[in-house]
Amino acid sequence: MHSRFRNDRRLTARMTVTLFLLGLLYVAFVAALIVLLKSWVLVVLVAAGLLGAQYWFSDRIALYAMRGRVVEREEYPELHAVVDRLCALAAMPKPVVAVSAMDMPNAFATGRDPDNAVVCVTTGLLRRLEPGELEGVLAHELSHVAHKDVAVITVASFLGVIAGLIVRFAFYSQLFGGRRDQNTAVVFVLVMAVSAAVYAISFLLIRALSRYRELAADRAAALLTGRPSALASALTKVTGDIARIPTKDLRTAQAFNAFYFTPALGAGLSRLFSTHPTLEQRLEQLGRISGELGEAATPGKPG
Repeated sequence: MHSRFRNDRRLTARMTVTLFLLGLLYVAFVAALIVLLKSWVLVVLVAAGLLGAQYWFSDRIALYAMRGRVVEREEYPELHAVVDRLCALAAMPKPVVAVSAMDMPNAFATGRDPDNAVVCVTTGLLRRLEPGELEGVLAHELSHVAHKDVAVITVASFLGVIAGLIVRFAFYSQLFGGRRDQNTAVVFVLVMAVSAAVYAISFLLIRALSRYRELAADRAAALLTGRPSALASALTKVTGDIARIPTKDLRTAQAFNAFYFTPALGAGLSRLFSTHPTLEQRLEQLGRISGELGEAATPGKPG
């Protein structure tokens, strides 16, 4: 079943190219590890096992990491009502609804497909946003599910995860493993070098895709709800409030920046390394959509 969220061919093309390039990188990475470690069975089993676990259990992992829990309608009737209304409007299956007891105002969607998805909001977000703003944020997250870019980001991030784990494993093995012969030391150095290169390439590819998918989700949400100004207001409010959250409280969330409505940290980093477009870019796009729709409200203010 196709949802009523506006299709984005450029997003689909970018996801296809990213997965293709990462697939080639993945094959080369596994081949290099097999040559260096001389154990194809171990490499293939570990790589396949980690990929399967990340694909099938990504929603549970994300919820656990962000202290989220599934909530029923009786606990959060207004939240469920907004999700129900948006899913009916978009003609898509309703995802599992979860809430994270964090003051950081944010939201994320995860899951391998629209029939197995989770949308989670923090209590900080629920406390700060007006109903129209919350609707815009949830429409943004549901568009990620409908476009299936959540699954793509989950699979794409796998390569960076495994490369990072191997770098750490090799580093600590070399550090605490005692004396090694020269050949073994060379192999460890090569494994670390290959893994670091793979991590760097996958890091940049994923962030390039992530920035575009956020703009695509903003656009799809604004067109579905017909209220880009409400989404712009939510963006302005959430971004400003996150800037006031203590850095130490955001460090856990930073690992999941690619999945969030707005990044928990890193607003001052280079655009090349950012998971999200700038606030100015997002507001500018919503302003254009508001003009196209003839919306009376000014973007950045509740409509």
